[in-house]
Amino acid sequence: MKNLNWAVLGVGVIANEMAQALHKHGRNLYGVANRTHEKAVAFAEKYSVEKVYDSIDEIFSDKNVDVIYLTTPHNTHYPFMKRALDNGKHLLVEKSITLNSRELNEMISLAAEKNLVLAEAMTIWHMPLYKNLWRKIERGDFGKVQIITANFGSFKEYNMSNRFFNMNLAGGALLDIGVYALSIVRSFMAEKPTEILSQWQPSPTGSDEMSTILLKNSHGQLATIALSMHSKQPKRAVISCERGYIEILEYPRAEKAFFVDAATGDVKEIFAGEQTDALFYEMNDMEQAILSGDASAMKLNFSKDVMDIMTALRKNWNLKYPDEVW
Repeated sequence: MKNLNWAVLGVGVIANEMAQALHKHGRNLYGVANRTHEKAVAFAEKYSVEKVYDSIDEIFSDKNVDVIYLTTPHNTHYPFMKRALDNGKHLLVEKSITLNSRELNEMISLAAEKNLVLAEAMTIWHMPLYKNLWRKIERGDFGKVQIITANFGSFKEYNMSNRFFNMNLAGGALLDIGVYALSIVRSFMAEKPTEILSQWQPSPTGSDEMSTILLKNSHGQLATIALSMHSKQPKRAVISCERGYIEILEYPRAEKAFFVDAATGDVKEIFAGEQTDALFYEMNDMEQAILSGDASAMKLNFSKDVMDIMTALRKNWNLKYPDEVW
């Protein structure tokens, strides 16, 4: 990694992991801002951050900041993204990158106008395991990808004021965990799905508590996804190909996969990378994109495809957040 000045907005779990990832590789964050200033001060002391901003506005106007990692809840992303890009900052944004396609399309256009790198902090795009598997599929090692299945379920208590169910905080399974399942599906498909079917079950607040999703693209590739916010499921993905299938557990930050040969039943383990370095891989790819001018590794086109699917699903469900503009 090169010595670009990173600043982080928000001091939650991801911000802590990000600071630790930099520290592990001999780097420190340059700046931190947070809605609660005292928490930003404590975060800076913990991770030897040089600059603590007295107000959030200052993180955007500081000319020493090269790139901002936006880790606030996803319902706050759009206005923060606009301010960052308007001030000339490269931007890595936690998933879900925006609430809907309208917001993302606007920010993609703004980033292009300002000649800035905009990307979603989706671990799947950056884990070495996936880069390895995508290469093998491109070479034809496993034959054509035919069917993909992906599950993700978390058991969250019915606390209707927290972000998992609160409609004012854009709660629900799709934007919180479904974005991972859709991202792994999209990454192994040759083309964006164009046919989408689904069923869903709302929580008592009206957020999406559970859903099942069927996808198909013009190459005849199929996918099934099952999501739940009030029942546990394994984070399991299976990519079924002509010559066998790939099974991946804990797929958001996977370091290991199994390939089962269809003809012989032989099982081969495939290793690459380390789960604990997931955020380092993201940030390293982001720095390379900024410095080289080639942002293809950030896969913003895949993030856009996933957002288009999620927006289409919520429109079909008539699931709109308060004050949201589609």
